[in-house]
Amino acid sequence: MSKMGDFIFGDLRTLSAAIAIGLGALGPGLGIGMLAGKAMEALGRNPEAEGPIQQNMILAIAFTEAIAIYALVIAIIILFVGGTTPPASFS
Repeated sequence: MSKMGDFIFGDLRTLSAAIAIGLGALGPGLGIGMLAGKAMEALGRNPEAEGPIQQNMILAIAFTEAIAIYALVIAIIILFVGGTTPPASFS
């Protein structure tokens, strides 16, 4: 196998891991922002309901953040666990 094939395959693996974590963090980031905004809006309308609103907000943030953690795990798997030999077309 040529050195160029190793170089290209390694770069593609790095790029795919970066895309996985980038897109995987985009959704949870937007979701948490929208969730916090709506929670603040609800608190502004009904300050007496602070306890249940805060409890539900924290629970929803934890579930949303879990999606980003799954994306991180996938990116780490792509980087470190993926096969070490490139496809036959590179050899």
